[in-house]
Amino acid sequence: MKTRLTTFFVALVIAGGFTANAQISEECLTTGSIFVEAAKVKNYEAARAPFEKLQKDCPNYSLALYQYGERLLKADLKAASDAEKGAVAQKLIEFLKKREQYFPAKTPKGKNAAAQAQIMFDNKLGTPKAQFDAFQNAFNMDANSITSAKNIYTRFKLAVDLYKNGQQVQLQEVFDLYDDTQAKLNKEATALDSKLQKLVEKEESGTALSAKEKRRVKGYNTNLNAFGIFGGSTDGALGELGNCENLVPLYQKDFDSMKNDKEWIKKAAGRLASKDCTDTDLFKQMVENLHRLEPSAKSAKYLGILAGNRGDSAAEARYYQEAIDLETDPKERANAYYRLAEKARKSGSYGKARGLYNKALSEDPSYGIVYLRIAAMYAASANNCGQTTFDKRAVYWLAASTAQRAGRVSPSLAGTANKTAASYRALAPSTADVFTSGKAGQTIKIGCWIGSSVRVPNN
Repeated sequence: MKTRLTTFFVALVIAGGFTANAQISEECLTTGSIFVEAAKVKNYEAARAPFEKLQKDCPNYSLALYQYGERLLKADLKAASDAEKGAVAQKLIEFLKKREQYFPAKTPKGKNAAAQAQIMFDNKLGTPKAQFDAFQNAFNMDANSITSAKNIYTRFKLAVDLYKNGQQVQLQEVFDLYDDTQAKLNKEATALDSKLQKLVEKEESGTALSAKEKRRVKGYNTNLNAFGIFGGSTDGALGELGNCENLVPLYQKDFDSMKNDKEWIKKAAGRLASKDCTDTDLFKQMVENLHRLEPSAKSAKYLGILAGNRGDSAAEARYYQEAIDLETDPKERANAYYRLAEKARKSGSYGKARGLYNKALSEDPSYGIVYLRIAAMYAASANNCGQTTFDKRAVYWLAASTAQRAGRVSPSLAGTANKTAASYRALAPSTADVFTSGKAGQTIKIGCWIGSSVRVPNN
């Protein structure tokens, strides 16, 4: 009796996944419930016969067929021998295509196509160019639905390899794709970090997290770690291709023919600036031409860079503020605030610097290096911002948590952020210190320019 009730319940749940006008037979419902019950507990041998029958006779009966069927085929792929993997991988790709065929409204097109491209890459199906084209098709179709760090990175890695092997990818395309890849990784990681931070703040306020929220925290951290790994790998894949020795000749050869093209100069000068190739004659020529052609926020920013190169701090600050006032792109405004903040930090004006860094973050929440800079200022001020030795060393907890956020919002910085945070934690009070102080779980207010607070771990 219990088994029949369970089967009936599963059938009712599955009914929610029917296509709008499908006529689903009782036999399909029964087969479907048997399949789902077995697949849910990963009893794939028991699930296999109803799975094959559903594909043949009831391909449109429920989305559950494709959700659990994908898991079954991935298990098959994992268990397959090297000789079998190609055929199983191809079967999985065809299965994903069928999901879109029968449930298009519930199948994100870009995500589904990228998953197929990843299967091609992971299992060496087709040529690298065919794999790259499959990823390009997915991103061009629906980039917003693609949130996998692995998918985002693999497309870029393929482009770099194709360029190095002289296969129909130009160096400029690699640079453009690098920008797109880092922007996409940062966007997705920032969205995850925002969700994580809400739960972290809830817990730090003394409110216990539910079991579901704890699972979410674990999931967010796992995914953010993946973004960190692939973000760092993106920089590694670009390697020496992105240095000044390659960039300057690349743009120098086209400068005479493109020197009156405002958009080309903006893009080229922006890349040179991002890689600190600003002390070159080429960069100076680009900036002067750009300002002549179209005085703008960008030309003002670049003039600020040139002023900084020659040591004119007043002119540098003036040009950056002009760039901020004229700029409409939040990321560009953030960059200008960052450069002003760097000047303030290096001069020892930490309070002013943090204010400018925070303005940069308000414009671009994925500007991870800002957190590292603020964390460094906290650490440098530890001895000046507390009444007792314990309180002074507690500043390092604040520095560590701030540094950690850099890797969450900017995956390419994850390795550096984690190492930096660990070094700060090593300087904070030890478990024995916390026990001796009797302050476990308490909140310590930090004075001086920091003006913040930190919660002592319960250990």
